[in-house]
Order: sequence, then C-alpha cells, then structure tokens
Amino acid sequence: MATTLFTQNIIACIWDFDKTLIPEYMQSPLFRRFGVNEPAFWHETNNLVAHYKKRGYQLSGEIAYLNHLLTYVLAGRMPKLSNKILRAAGADIEFYPGLPDFFPLAQTYVGEKEAYRKHDIRLEHYIVSTGLAEMVRGSKIAPFVEGIYGCEFVENPLQPGFLEQGNLEIEADSVIAQIGMVIDNTTKTRALFEINKGTNKNPAIDVNSNITPEDRRIPFQNMIYIADGPSDVPSFSVTKKGGGKAYGVYNPNRPDEFAQNDRLRSAGRIDHYGPADYRADSSTAQWLRLQIHGMCDRIVADRESAVAARVARPPRHLNATPEDEAARAAAAAPKQQSFL
Repeated sequence: MATTLFTQNIIACIWDFDKTLIPEYMQSPLFRRFGVNEPAFWHETNNLVAHYKKRGYQLSGEIAYLNHLLTYVLAGRMPKLSNKILRAAGADIEFYPGLPDFFPLAQTYVGEKEAYRKHDIRLEHYIVSTGLAEMVRGSKIAPFVEGIYGCEFVENPLQPGFLEQGNLEIEADSVIAQIGMVIDNTTKTRALFEINKGTNKNPAIDVNSNITPEDRRIPFQNMIYIADGPSDVPSFSVTKKGGGKAYGVYNPNRPDEFAQNDRLRSAGRIDHYGPADYRADSSTAQWLRLQIHGMCDRIVADRESAVAARVARPPRHLNATPEDEAARAAAAAPKQQSFL
C-alpha cells in the first residue's frame, strides 16, 4: 500500500544571521580577538573584485571575504586560525534582545492548543547564513537550532597521493587552508529546498530529486523566512511562492533599515516587517506567534479533512428513518454491568 514519506506536521522558522539575529557582523568578535581593523578588512574585501579584474583575474564576489580571511592567515595577521578558534569566537557573539530565549519560546506556540498537541505539531529552527558555520555552532543560539547552513573551511588539506597512503599524518596545529563550502544569497535557496524535501534528515533524498508536494518533509507553506534586507530577496521569493511567510527585520536604531523594509513590503517581497526585538511582548514575536498559530490551524484542518475523506461511513439500512437508526444504535450498544 502506498504511503507518504513524511507526516508534514512540522513548521520551520528559517533565519538569516547577520543583522537579523545580531546587530553586527558575526566576524566582529574574531577580528577583535586578533586585533584586526574590521572596517579596513571589509573595505579591502569590497575592492577585491575590481582590483583582481585589473590584473586579469575573475573573482566571485561571494567568496571574496572567505579568500581574504585565508590571505590574512597566510600573511600572519590571523596566525593559526582554526575551526576550533572560530567556534570559540562564536561564543562572544552578542544577540538582539530576546535571544536566544525566543527560540525555545516559539516552540511552545505549537503546543498551546489541544488540537495542536493531538496532531503532534512541532516547530524547528534553521539558520541559513553567508557567514561562518563554525562561529554559529559556537554561539549561544546553537543548542536551539535544528540545522545550520553556512560557509566552511578545510584544515590540513589532503595531499597528492592521499588515496594510496595508509595512515595520514595529522598536524597538531590545525589551520584553515581551503574553502570547503560557500553559502551565498542565491545558494541559500538550495538550503530551503533541502529543508523542504527532507534531504537534511534523509541523505537518500537528493535535493534535485523530483518529489511530489505531499511527500516533502516541510512544505513551503509551513515555512517562515526571517531576514534583514534585499540580499535575501531570492529566499523571500521562494518561500512566498510556495505559500510560506516572509518577514523582514530592522535595527530599531537605523531609520534607513526601517525604510528599506518598508520598500520590500511595498514591492510585495515580504509579508510584514518589524524591529529585531524578540522579547515575548515585542511586535515581532507576536506576529510570528500569530503566523505559527495560523499554520497550526491549517495543518489540523488538513489532517482532519484527510481522515474524514478516507474513513468510510458505516453501512445504513435502505429507507431507514432516523427513528429506526436510533433504535438500531441503542440495540447495538453494550449493556452496562453493575459491580455493586
């Protein structure tokens, strides 16, 4: 008998990181740790593409800052930078008000009604960032996250002939040396499809596989994508096109970010926007709770409609009156036995 792959009773909040969950760039604690001039680093990074073009090289802007970090390591400006150090620096990341407490709080929203608990509705949090995955893993919010998508570095790259070698020597001092994974504002949408199809939970499911909507782990209509600006338009669009919700946040101290989000809503890119304040009584937390409840209500209605459609009604006597049916039901009812 055919069956679906997943029960589709999961809601996902998918979060950008920089300027969405934190007021600065996540690399800031890392730069402070090594005494690197952060404005100078980003100014150099923003000019890399043009300068390399003058030298006859084509450089992808999406990997420019990752390459420049590696250059700083090679130049001794960030000596012996490792994934372990990146994770340790992640512990110094400061979050917007209400975080990380809002993440477990939001998960209680799906249990606030008996009908939601009856259908075992759950909420998962994911972070999809162009920043560094190891720093997110080391941050205070990591224990409350189901999955993290971000850029990765490789330490101690495998050398030529490694397939023919038995035991490879591992250096005691691991240092990042190569880019292992790049997440940019376009490939973020791939992460959304992995979450949608369940690739992140079942490696046998390829993200490029043709999977029917009813067989996907988390339908897009069960997703809320939260981010801070125009760079996330591809992900906003994918989520909204699939029936999910898109929410923009802004720093309350930045009128320009407020105006930017207002333009995004006017253009239909997002459903709503609010301050990056995740305390329980904030407008952002209340809007997210409202949308999560709306998704829960739809899941309950869909699942109960499916049960009603698939369960056959009991047979009835032809031409039977309501009185006949009542008498038949009474006769079939079990007799109560007294134990007094």
